[in-house]
Amino acid sequence: MRTVSLTLPESLDINELELKILLAGELYEREKLSLGQAAELTGLSKRAFIEVMGRYGFSLFSKSDEDLLSDIANA
Repeated sequence: MRTVSLTLPESLDINELELKILLAGELYEREKLSLGQAAELTGLSKRAFIEVMGRYGFSLFSKSDEDLLSDIANA
């Protein structure tokens, strides 16, 4: 993995885990990371990451029409 360093304002009340969850959730929704990669980024298990995604307003489900049609065909 690559390391990135950020400087955040002191007024931003956020801890490292929360920041990782926000970044991983956003990258997962944009299909830049797989579920496993996103969970690994946060240091959580896949199950724990799935549970936390809803609390942060992220969806586990793809928003693309192609994925939806594929899911319907496979159902």
